[in-house]
Amino acid sequence: MLQIRTIVHPTDFSEPSQAAWELACALARDYSARLLIVHVYSPPPVYAPDGIAIPFPQEEPAALRARLAELRPSDQRIACEHFLLEGDPAEKILELAQKEHADLIVMGTHGTTGLARLLVGSVAESVLRKAPCPVLTVRATVAAQT
Repeated sequence: MLQIRTIVHPTDFSEPSQAAWELACALARDYSARLLIVHVYSPPPVYAPDGIAIPFPQEEPAALRARLAELRPSDQRIACEHFLLEGDPAEKILELAQKEHADLIVMGTHGTTGLARLLVGSVAESVLRKAPCPVLTVRATVAAQT
């Protein structure tokens, strides 16, 4: 049987992330696991007219930190930690999972396919391919439009 002691939950604050959040909390409660909540941001690159990247002064991402801190399991018995990281989302999620010896990653997926996925890439797909532990992806159910 899979022992689950540490669960990593990456979030981008989207609807799929919310669905994954609920599942991550339930699993953390049921397995008495520690829950690591992570948001990775990457500042947009700024380019000069000649195409050379210009270093952009970093602001403290206080709004992101506050939003991340609001994510708290409703069950107070669940031990959780928050991580706000900067860089490539897939790389940082994988680094955290490795460093913290994660037993499971529970993350949302937007279900992007085709050309959009080729152009933008998929964080969930990259994490799935390279993760040091099992990855559970959750796609939020979108209400049918009439």
